[in-house]
Amino acid sequence: MSQGCVFKLLLLAIVFTISWDEGLATVSPIVMDQQLLWISGQENVGIYRIPLLSYTPKGNLLAICEARKNGGSDSGPKFLAMRRSEDKGLSWQPQVFVLNDGELPDGLSLGAVLVDDVTQTIFVFYQICGHYYKCDTAVQYYIKSVDDGISWSKPYNLSKQIGTKMFAPGPGYGIQKKYAPNIGRLIVCGHSTLPGDGMFCLLSDDHGDTWRYGGVIKGIPYNTAKVKGDFVPDECQPIELPDGSIMVNVRNQYQYHCHCRMIMMSYDGASTFKVDDLRFDTTLVDPTVAASILYHNGVLFFTNPENEGSRVNMTLRWSYDNGTTWAGSLNIWPQPSGYSTMTAIPNDIYEYKFIYILYEKGEKSSTQYLSLAKVSLSGQL
Repeated sequence: MSQGCVFKLLLLAIVFTISWDEGLATVSPIVMDQQLLWISGQENVGIYRIPLLSYTPKGNLLAICEARKNGGSDSGPKFLAMRRSEDKGLSWQPQVFVLNDGELPDGLSLGAVLVDDVTQTIFVFYQICGHYYKCDTAVQYYIKSVDDGISWSKPYNLSKQIGTKMFAPGPGYGIQKKYAPNIGRLIVCGHSTLPGDGMFCLLSDDHGDTWRYGGVIKGIPYNTAKVKGDFVPDECQPIELPDGSIMVNVRNQYQYHCHCRMIMMSYDGASTFKVDDLRFDTTLVDPTVAASILYHNGVLFFTNPENEGSRVNMTLRWSYDNGTTWAGSLNIWPQPSGYSTMTAIPNDIYEYKFIYILYEKGEKSSTQYLSLAKVSLSGQL
């Protein structure tokens, strides 16, 4: 690693340490504003799904989703759609189709977005043939941007490094470690096929030039068709806590133990995960869905449709003790709602009082719209 990168990492660690030490003390979240970023059926797109949301290196916002050409199927042909905001979410540029998979029967599937704060590079991960529908080889790709998400590289075939085992990142965001051990490491976590499912993480210690598999918690029984009640970790979201540990909040696909979320911990930069460090958070009632967590200025936030059996009632929760207990909750949308993701704009004196939630919602179904909620943490508009 060059001396310049080492200096940037040390400076970044100092900035994040100051931010977390100051903290938010307590929060009183209220929804400041909600706006529809995507409406299913617009521009000849059947359904918009799988929301990804991230800050950018220059302090802007980037929203990403699958534009499913023919309707709601997880397979089928798609566009990769993006929108950018350069005024903290007040307004959004028109959507851009960054990728078009043509008419593939099992087209691109998102995925995760990741920001390398040192190199100021944004990565977006996706896969082709993730469902083995009329195809037999899953291939993992990423594209990257070095100009704040304005333009994007050609796709990089990541399967040349990690193999063709089906790996579905997120959906959500990847992280860069800010604390020891492994400062600067890039981490993307996800899942695989249902028979061979589990929680898997990809790691890079050279700013995304090379990737390898790190920590794994496999489903039980492994490589076997599952039934209700089996242990099947699925879609997931990692975060880093101030002590350098990695927490992953995981979809409990077949409701092993409870209708709630799995929590997994790593203390070596996601190199390993131990069953001893796995628990279930029964407070986080869940209908099996992709949920989101975000650690922001001393507070842990969580979003999902809070319901045991139906995707309704999108709810924001917050915790002051890293999820040991939950201090409060706020209903974001009481009607049908599905996948969600969160971000905050770091290192901005004004913006630290806000978080952003991009989520699926509707009146008749949870896939009618992708809606952005800007949440004030101070309780003031």
